[in-house]
Amino acid sequence: MSNREMKTDFILIGAGIMSATLGTLLKELLPDRKITVFEKLSEAGEESSNEWNNAGTGHAALCELNYTVEKPDGSIDISKAIRINEQFQVSMQFWSYLVKNKLIHNPHEFIMSLPHMSMVQGERNVDFLKKRFKALSENPLFQEMEFSDDAEKLKEWMPLIMEHRTAKDPIAATKIDSGTDVNFGSLTRMLFKHLEKKEVDVFYKHCVQDIKRNSEGLWELKIQNLISGKIEHHTAKFVFIGAGGGSLHLLQKSGIPEGKQIGGFPVSGIFLVCNNPEVVAKHHAKVYGKAKVGAPPMSVPHLDTRFIDNKKSLLFGPFAGFSPKFLKTGSNMDLLSSVKTDNLFTMLAAGAKNMSLTKYLIGQVMLSKEQRMEELREFIPNAKSEDWDLIVAGQRVQVIKDTDAGGKGTLQFGTEVITSADGSIAALLGASPGASTAVHVMLEVISKCFPEYMMEFDSKLREMIPSYGLSLMENPELLKQIKMSTAQILGLSEKNPVHS
Repeated sequence: MSNREMKTDFILIGAGIMSATLGTLLKELLPDRKITVFEKLSEAGEESSNEWNNAGTGHAALCELNYTVEKPDGSIDISKAIRINEQFQVSMQFWSYLVKNKLIHNPHEFIMSLPHMSMVQGERNVDFLKKRFKALSENPLFQEMEFSDDAEKLKEWMPLIMEHRTAKDPIAATKIDSGTDVNFGSLTRMLFKHLEKKEVDVFYKHCVQDIKRNSEGLWELKIQNLISGKIEHHTAKFVFIGAGGGSLHLLQKSGIPEGKQIGGFPVSGIFLVCNNPEVVAKHHAKVYGKAKVGAPPMSVPHLDTRFIDNKKSLLFGPFAGFSPKFLKTGSNMDLLSSVKTDNLFTMLAAGAKNMSLTKYLIGQVMLSKEQRMEELREFIPNAKSEDWDLIVAGQRVQVIKDTDAGGKGTLQFGTEVITSADGSIAALLGASPGASTAVHVMLEVISKCFPEYMMEFDSKLREMIPSYGLSLMENPELLKQIKMSTAQILGLSEKNPVHS
């Protein structure tokens, strides 16, 4: 057992897309600072960022119906869709900057051009989609969107979904060709390769056991080397907790008041993956449907083309599941051990409020493969069980906190950054749209934690993200330029090499 103490400027916990993004931004903005990363697993991007543990949708609100809500007066609120689209454009600009400056290479290994579609059935849903299309297509961010309720046109757009469809229910879809499929696992590994070249120390198989403030006001981390079993102590002025589902426990250990009265509720995902190349070849899009009544927003059914290891795959899901683990590689005690005296009533209130969600999750867990196939047949009427296998996706921990709008124990369905008052520690909690908006979220961390540098950072930030500080929706000319240049640099205007 060793007690040697090592000093660094910044410590990032977790080698996922968030730490990869924050580390890369900090290296560009403060190149002389020493950054150290600790990861419990044996390589980068193995938990939520892994390509099999998320849907790979470049979340730009092009197809996700839960980002556009119908208001009581029948109008469609598109404010969330606008916000998420603008945030995804920030990610695209930053990735383009990295490729253009040869900091990362081969963008086709992490991003592919892929149409994003929304598909609904039934008269009421078709009316909703028409209104949604009208509201979005009048906005510069979404003006390339098309709508159709014509069966022949829909056969062109989504042949697999329209094949052998006999239902008399009206069906409609919207399509936008500028959507993407993103391999966040591949991108995370690329960014860490770049960081290691920039002399960032990345320690794998190292588990953070405790975080506390020392007498000098620095953060001291107690870390176990999982290979040798030795304990090390590392200190830093700034700590970022980007450990996915593991972040809540570490935030609680830090003891900061901002981390009190926050709980977490784990939800796991299961996908059906197609193993028949003939079926895979008939579908080329991400097609999102409407969530069932009572289903949480992350359970919106979608049929996705994916590009993983240069191979085209087809996934359908997610089916929500429940496991008390906060990480796929976590412990069955995670949920129980996250309940503390300060968040007990928040957690109990959430439990009482979300009985229908709990019931829904139990129902989902109990589904047989054949029952899951029945849900898939709403998308692909003649789907055959032997063509599909079940895979377990990543764990997501939804944030539970007390809010003015929702009261005690409100379940949050987004991504949350918790920062200490002095900006010396930040933690990322929550789930979707997560990875897609990583650059925007990490810029938020930087502005909250390094306010004294923001003036100095300004010109570099504008170089990396030309729209920095501006609304693209309000600058259609700039939006056009950015869309053209990112598509060109990231190779999205070319025909996909694996589009067969």
